[in-house]
Amino acid sequence: MRLIVLFSLKAGVSHEDYQAWALSRDLPTVRALPSIAGFDVFRATGVLGRGVAPYDYVEIIDIADADMFGQDVATEKMQEIAAEFSGMAEATFLTTEPL
Repeated sequence: MRLIVLFSLKAGVSHEDYQAWALSRDLPTVRALPSIAGFDVFRATGVLGRGVAPYDYVEIIDIADADMFGQDVATEKMQEIAAEFSGMAEATFLTTEPL
């Protein structure tokens, strides 16, 4: 399964603060989970030919094992990461499957 997360930073959260947190806490923690096959974060820079992007960032999370992922995100460490993330961002989580 691939999880796509579209999000914008909350008022008062700078891109620098979010990115420092993502690089030091979020990316290494999530990438280390046994259920994760890949995890990348991208800063949205615009809409091709139309200007400003509707979101600040996009996360692509490749989940190797959905059942294990549920167990992984229930851990105390991941609950801390999730709480920190929700304090910084408003997000939409899209579950996807390939055609």
